[in-house]
Amino acid sequence: MNTTERFLIALLVIFALPWAVWRLGRTDRWGPLVVVQIVTGILLGPGLLGAAWPAAYGAVFTPDVILALNGLAWWAVSLFVFIAGVELDLRQAWLHRRESLLTAGCALGVPMALGAGAALVLLTGPGWTGTRGEPWQFVAGIGMACAVTALPILILFLDRLGILRQALGQRVLRYASLDDIAIWAVLALILMDWHRVGRQAAFLVLFALATWAFRRLMQRVGETDRWPLALVWLTAVALAADWAGLHFMVGAFLAGVVVDGHWFDQRHMDQLRHHVLLVMMPVFFLSTGLRTDWQLGGLAVFGAAALLLAAAVLGKHLGTALAGRLLGWTTSEAWLIGWLLQTKALIMIIFANVLLDRGIISADTFTALLLMAVVSTMLTIPQAEPLLRRLSSRTSNPAPADRSA
Repeated sequence: MNTTERFLIALLVIFALPWAVWRLGRTDRWGPLVVVQIVTGILLGPGLLGAAWPAAYGAVFTPDVILALNGLAWWAVSLFVFIAGVELDLRQAWLHRRESLLTAGCALGVPMALGAGAALVLLTGPGWTGTRGEPWQFVAGIGMACAVTALPILILFLDRLGILRQALGQRVLRYASLDDIAIWAVLALILMDWHRVGRQAAFLVLFALATWAFRRLMQRVGETDRWPLALVWLTAVALAADWAGLHFMVGAFLAGVVVDGHWFDQRHMDQLRHHVLLVMMPVFFLSTGLRTDWQLGGLAVFGAAALLLAAAVLGKHLGTALAGRLLGWTTSEAWLIGWLLQTKALIMIIFANVLLDRGIISADTFTALLLMAVVSTMLTIPQAEPLLRRLSSRTSNPAPADRSA
């Protein structure tokens, strides 16, 4: 076979296998298609398919094929992170700033502290840190990974639960949006290359100036022109961020944050997010799976994943319980918000990819974080549905009023 045929076989497996498992296995309640795609990507990696059937793995996933898949994955994840930035609604967060800041702070700070504690435990053993990472970067990175909320996947889950456009769903999105900003800010700090600080300072100055010019241009043109201009903007900022020593995904997120969502028809933005998830992100999942080598850490990886999962889930619940106590929520309301905000999936996997690319974490730690992200996401809908029913049965409005706003 030539490289083109191998590449098409890889795509055939990427799109056909997860869909068959999702549809025939009826996994939607605990694992929507996106989760099945992530798990399939792991199964197709060198640690499982490569170990069980090395001839088939080597025949399809040659270096040329992996390089081509990586190119598609880089663009897919850039688009996905850009959309996540666009979907941040900072105006609503400002209107309800006391409630939003208090809840977001508790929901971010507590799991980050527990995650940092878990990272300190991992530091006592060998093989968890990367080859180029400092201990403080490892602790901060793992702590923040435990605090991540996957905003785009959260939107999908809220839509499935029927509360996306209701008051409760919008509140949860505000909390997650503020946490997203903090998470990417911390990631940028972790990635600061003090030997290239001049470049990074220049990037920030040029980004601020370019943002002013870009926003003025976008306000002068119609939506037809805004879409191609947005892609040019995304590519330019991602390139500049990577040149400055930050990761291109940090640039992609920053490019989206300064774009106003109301510049685009919401239906078109929803369709773009859906199509990126359907058409392109499965390639990113496979690219992620190709990094996952189960032979590296053995059972220790599962132990680390369990520790990180406990820190992430418990931290979110303790954080939202504290916020609920201060804001007067019911127990069911606090638990429901806690389960929704602990959704990890894509953004945490992206976050972990950045840490791995920069040599801050090892392949073992990456695998443990990947497992934690998948399991935490699979827990969300089964735990949230009964809590939402209980909350709905106590009031005619499933989203209690913003008593603290």
